[in-house]
Order: sequence, then structure tokens, then C-alpha cells
Amino acid sequence: MLVEVATGSARARSLMARAGAELERAARVGEVVAEARRAGTGGLYQGSYFGEGRDPSGDRRGRSGYATYDRVSSNADIAAYVLWRNFRARRTLDVGCAVGYLVEALRELGVDARGCDVSPFAVTHAAPGALGYVRLGDLASGLPHGDGEFELVTCLEVLEHLRPDAVPGALAELRRVCGGLVYATIPSFGRNPSGPHGHLVGKVRPERLEHYQALGDAFEGPVPEEDLAVDAEGMPVEGHLTIASYDWWTKRFAEAGFDRWADVERRLYADVAPAGLGQFWNLYVFALPETPEALAAPRHPDRTLRELGLRHPLIEHALAEAAAAEEG
Repeated sequence: MLVEVATGSARARSLMARAGAELERAARVGEVVAEARRAGTGGLYQGSYFGEGRDPSGDRRGRSGYATYDRVSSNADIAAYVLWRNFRARRTLDVGCAVGYLVEALRELGVDARGCDVSPFAVTHAAPGALGYVRLGDLASGLPHGDGEFELVTCLEVLEHLRPDAVPGALAELRRVCGGLVYATIPSFGRNPSGPHGHLVGKVRPERLEHYQALGDAFEGPVPEEDLAVDAEGMPVEGHLTIASYDWWTKRFAEAGFDRWADVERRLYADVAPAGLGQFWNLYVFALPETPEALAAPRHPDRTLRELGLRHPLIEHALAEAAAAEEG
């Protein structure tokens, strides 16, 4: 009787629906926390890495990680726009998604985006729009997804955190869950056939920089661990353990069964140019054999970040400068 009375009121139905949504959210959080506790992994990538308890002014004092970590500082809106514009993937997986800002942004653009990360802190602090769509996952022990489940797998600033001998296994796992393309950004040095060349500055110890620069293009890497740049705590900067050339990474992906699509990479570099990120995003596009070219067909080239409702200070600055140049 009470149920009948309550559900007969529009306001009551609204309150019940809201309460149900909150209960569902709480259940999702509980599931993620339980999974994180069972895993007990994450190592370096705990709260302080993502800015917890740090000076938000941006002064990291030589420590690895972020002074602040949010959707803007992570460049998630730009990455989402670039992926949405250049790939026709309906289902994507972001490996190493952190709190899932990219997952959240892609879902806002209508993509069925998922994510996984090795850090329990990151997964249990998922962005609101990513909650329920990010899970714990480790390339070394296996991702919690099926074979060929995703048309596009993204791996942004992740693979360099692995030791060189762990890279082949990680790429094999990426290949397992990939049903078409992998888009990766990996700090690299040396020649790049599709965009700005890489460099070694900040990646190796200053006293060893001249030595490696003198080796020229003949040196593909990886840089030995004892020569890697270190942070104020004496650990490899940002936890980067594999610093290698574009050629080295291309060969490792080829051994895992991927072809490199440099033409698509050039298009992506043109898209990130207004944000000034081309020199920082050492990006790659890899495809499995027989992946249809249509999966990487661009769409709506006239639609900007602003029209999509996405924001980033660098993009806003570039747009303002362009508008001022037209007026002046």
C-alpha cells in the first residue's frame, strides 16, 4: 500500500530514482575498492603521484608525478578530440587510464570508452563520468578484457614505465585485446618519420648526455638504467625505465604483429599543433594486419574543441591569437 502511494507521486518517483542512482554509484565504488584491496598493487602511483598533499602551485621540487592532476593538466580533452576526430572506433580501451579523464571525455563524445590502470588509488578515485568504466589491470599479469574486444586501444605515457625486458610481453597483451589499432604516446628519441624528432635531454643523466648525443642515429637504445635521469629522490624521472628511439619502439611493435601507420600519425600531429603539444607527444599509430583503413578515417574536420564543449587553456590561447590576427 505504501509503495503504491509513494509511486503515485511524480516527486516521490523522482526521489526514488535519485536514491536508486546513488545506491548504484555506491555499489560501483564498493566493487572498485574491494578489487583494489585484493590487488594491493600500484607501487609509485599512489596519491602523491597524482598531486595529493602536494603544492598546487606547480613546484614539484624535482619530484616525479603531478603537482596537480585534473582533466586540464592531463590534456584529456585534447586527447579525446584527437581520437574522436581521427578514428571511427565505437569501443575503446585506455590502458594506464589513471582516474579515467580520457575515458570520461570520450564517453561525452558518444564513444563506448573503457579504461584500466595498475594503481588502486587512481581507480578508486575515478572521475565521475568514468566511474564503473575503469578497472584495475596490469599489462604484466593480464588485462581484464577479452581477446580483440576493442577497435582502438590507447596507451598514453605508459610503456616507458616498464623495464625493457617486460616490453615484449606487454605488447603481446595489447595485441590480445586489440581488434584493430593502437594509439600510443611514448617518450622517444631519434628520428621520427611522421613528426618532430625526439631528444635525450631530460631523459638521461646530464653528465652522460653528450656521450649519447655523440652516438647519433646508430644508437637505438634503450638507455641503461644507470644512465637514466633521476628525480630529487634518486629514482628514475617519472618512473621511466625504458628510454629508447622511435626505431626501437617501432621494431618492438612489429615483433608483436603491428604495422606502423605514419600517414595517420602526421594527421594527428597537425591536430595537436595548435595546443603546442607536438614536441611533447611522441605519438605512434599501430595497426594489426588487415585492419580496414576506414577505421582511421577523419570526420568533421570543421568541428573544433569549443564546438564539442571541450576545453584546454592552450587551445583557447591559440584560438584567441588566431582571432586577433584576423582582426588586426
